[in-house]
Amino acid sequence: MTDATDGPDAGLDGHDDGPGGLDDGPGSFDDGPGGLDDGFHVFDTTLRDGAQREGINLTVADKLTIARHLDDFGVGFIEGGWPGANPRDTEFFQRAREEIDFKHARLVAFGATRKAGVRAEDDPQVAALLDSKAPVVTLVAKSHDRHVELALRTTLDENLAMIRDTVAHLRAHGRRVFVDCEHFFDGYRANARYATEVVRTAHEAGADVVVLCDTNGGMLPAQVEAVVRTVLADTGARLGIHAQDDTGCAVANTLAAVDAGATHVQCTANGYGERVGNSNLFPVVAALEIKYDRRVLPPGKLAEMTRISHAIAEVVNLTPATHQPYVGVSAFAHKAGLHASAIKVDPDLYQHIDPERVGNTMRMLVSDMAGRASVELKGKELGIDLGGDRALIGRVVERVKERELAGYTYEAADASFELLLREEVEGRARRYYRIESWRAIVEDRPDGTHANEATVKLWAKGERIVSTAEGNGPVNALDRALRVALERIYPQLAALKLTDYKVRILEGSLGTGSITRVLVSTSDERGEWSTVGVAENVIAASWQALDDAYAYGLRRAGVEPQE
Repeated sequence: MTDATDGPDAGLDGHDDGPGGLDDGPGSFDDGPGGLDDGFHVFDTTLRDGAQREGINLTVADKLTIARHLDDFGVGFIEGGWPGANPRDTEFFQRAREEIDFKHARLVAFGATRKAGVRAEDDPQVAALLDSKAPVVTLVAKSHDRHVELALRTTLDENLAMIRDTVAHLRAHGRRVFVDCEHFFDGYRANARYATEVVRTAHEAGADVVVLCDTNGGMLPAQVEAVVRTVLADTGARLGIHAQDDTGCAVANTLAAVDAGATHVQCTANGYGERVGNSNLFPVVAALEIKYDRRVLPPGKLAEMTRISHAIAEVVNLTPATHQPYVGVSAFAHKAGLHASAIKVDPDLYQHIDPERVGNTMRMLVSDMAGRASVELKGKELGIDLGGDRALIGRVVERVKERELAGYTYEAADASFELLLREEVEGRARRYYRIESWRAIVEDRPDGTHANEATVKLWAKGERIVSTAEGNGPVNALDRALRVALERIYPQLAALKLTDYKVRILEGSLGTGSITRVLVSTSDERGEWSTVGVAENVIAASWQALDDAYAYGLRRAGVEPQE
C-alpha cells in the first residue's frame, strides 16, 4: 500500500490535519491511512500520465471524479498533475483539498527540479509545488547524460545539484519527495555510472523513493530485473518503477522490478497513457494481491476492481476494454465446448482465479463451437434449468449451429439466445404480438433532404393495429412505429431505450446484395441486453433484432406472452 503519514487523519508531523494536511517539519511515514504499513507503494498517475493518452481530455470535474474512484479502490498515492504548469491542474489541487475527503490515498503534485542556475527557493515552479499544499511531491529529474546536455543544456554536475537542492528544499518544508529518474534505463545503458549517481544523489538528499523510469518503453523484463537489482545493491536507495508499454511488457516489467526489490509501482487505470500506454494498475494490483500474496489494498477492495475499472472508463469516455485481464467482460468468458465440459466439472480447470475475487463473473458464450455442456451452463446462467434433458440440449446445440452458419451470433446477443432457448424448452414461440406486415420508405426530396416513414400492421391481444411513424432513418422510423402500436397495450415499453446499433456485412458476401448482421443493444432501468438479426436486407435484419429486443424487454418486465 502507499501513504505519506501516520494515519488517515494525520499530517506529516502527526497532527490532525486530514489527508491534505501538512506541516513545515519532516514527518513520519510508518503507517498508511488504510492501516497498511508503508513498506509497499501503489502509486497511480492516471490524472497526469494517463491523461496524455490520445483521445482523453479531462476536465477538472472529471479529475475529481476519477480521484474519488481511485481513493475508493484504495491506492495510496494519486498524482493529480503539475500545479503551476496549467490553470486546470492548479484548480484541481485547490478543489481536491476542499471537496474530497481522502480515506486511503495521499495527493501528489508533480513537477521538475529547479532550473539550472536558479536557487530552489527562487524558482516559481518549485514554489507552485509548495502552493499546491499536496503532502507529497514527485520531481522529474534527468538521469540520461545526453538529455542533461542536450535538453537541459547544462552540465552533469549542475544537474546533480539541481536534484539535490530541490529535494532538500521540499523536505525542509515538510513534503515527502519522490524522484522520477526520466529515461533511466536508456541512460543506464549509455552511462551506468552517471545514472547510478543520479539515484544516489536523490536518495542522499532525502528523497523517500527514487523511481526508475522506462520512459521510452523499450525494456524487457529480464533487463529491468537485472538493472534494478544492480542499482539497489549499488545505492541502497528505496526504488520504484515506472514502465511504459511500448513493447507490450509494462505490467511484466513492473513485476520484474518488484522481483528485483522495487517497493513502489507507478501505474495508470486501464493502462491509459501516452503512445500505447502505461503499466496497467489493475493487473499489477491483482498480481501483487493474488499471485504474490502481498497486501497492497485495504481489505475487501480487490473485489471492487472491475467496477472501478469500468467507472473510470466511463469518465474518460472510452469503452471499457472487453479483453482486459481480470476486469474485461471477456476475461472469464468461455466459448469452446471442451472448456465448457471441464468447467461443468470444476471451474478452476480453465480459470486461473475465481473471477469474484476481482469483482468479475464467469460467462458462457454460445456459438457454433458450443457443445452440450456450454448450452447447459448457459441455461443455468440465464436461470433456465434444462434438467439434463439430452434431447432438448441436442436440439438447441444443432439450432445454434445452423443459425450461426446463416450469420447469426449468440455470444454477443444473449437476449436472442434466451428467447431461442425458451422457445425450445416451451415447445413453441410465445410472443406478445403477431406481425401482419411492415414497411419502411425512404423518400429523396428535391431539396436534398430525406423523409423516413414506416408502417407496422400487427395483432395484439385480439386487436388489429396499424401504426405509422417518421424517424431520422428507416430503422428509427420502424422503432417508433412499433412503439406507437404497442405502448398503449404494453405501457412497460416506455422504459425501453435503444442504446446501440451495429451493422456488419458478413464475410464471403459481396456488395449491396450482401448478407447483413445487425446487433441492437437495448436498456431499461435495470440493465442492458443485446439482440441479433440477419437478412439480405439491412432493414429486415434490423427488424428482427428490434422484434427480439421488445420481446425480451417485456419478459424482463414480467409480462406474460400471448398464447
